[in-house]
Amino acid sequence: MLWQHDPAQPIGVWDEVVEDAKGLWVRGRLLTDIARAREAASLIAAGAIDGLSIGYRTLRAHKDASGARRLSELDLWEVSLVTFPMLPEARVTAKAQARDTDDLDRLARAFAQARHLLPPL
Repeated sequence: MLWQHDPAQPIGVWDEVVEDAKGLWVRGRLLTDIARAREAASLIAAGAIDGLSIGYRTLRAHKDASGARRLSELDLWEVSLVTFPMLPEARVTAKAQARDTDDLDRLARAFAQARHLLPPL
């Protein structure tokens, strides 16, 4: 998962990528240890960012009867969170509250730190 197609700014991972009758469907998570991912989570929660866009290499394409280019096979390189997706339907449709994610991350870190304070069993 990249921020705005920038390969220098990975902000998360895609846990599931599926092509269905409507197109590409992805499920992923932001890595909140990364500052830009925390910013992205806040922007998504506020409704300021909700676009998705893919980066790919065309393997096979053809022109249809109207002259439009039709992709029949491609190599998917990445899926990015973007401000303005090329396809208006390419949107983030379900999201966890950023605050909930931050709370869970803080709790997990607290447990990990506390574990080191306990005497060995």
